[in-house]
Amino acid sequence: MTDGKAFDLGSLRPARGSTKRGHYLGRGRSSGHGKTSGRGIKGQMARTGADRRPGFTGGNIPMFMRIPKRGFTSPFKVHYRIVNIGQLSAAFEAGSEVGPAAMREKGLISSERPAVKILGSGAVTGALKVLAHAFSGQARQKIEAAGGSCTVIEGGGRR
Repeated sequence: MTDGKAFDLGSLRPARGSTKRGHYLGRGRSSGHGKTSGRGIKGQMARTGADRRPGFTGGNIPMFMRIPKRGFTSPFKVHYRIVNIGQLSAAFEAGSEVGPAAMREKGLISSERPAVKILGSGAVTGALKVLAHAFSGQARQKIEAAGGSCTVIEGGGRR
């Protein structure tokens, strides 16, 4: 609602003075856009359907082909959702079973996919039974020292 009047998308118009009328092409020599209609004489761009792809440099080697290529992205890289054991201790009571679904429920991860990895930052206050796709050595050590257990879940990993 604007100014107390209802409106719909079909009634929207550009702001006054924000748009200009296009050139009338091919309407005689005196219009300034007659005969060839502003396309010049002959050549690729004078033809209908003329177009050049982005990066076209007039027959020269394009910039994207001139610059050196480096690096590689492995399609087999495993992507993890990261959770620290300090976060687990704060979110869960001692003795509880903690899996990806429970972590998502508590807001520690946004998604259970592709995989969850537990890292060793922070302190473990109680024994937790933790289920995840991967554990760092320090995280496993701290969880087991507090009387908890680490169980590796199979699957997950690639996006």
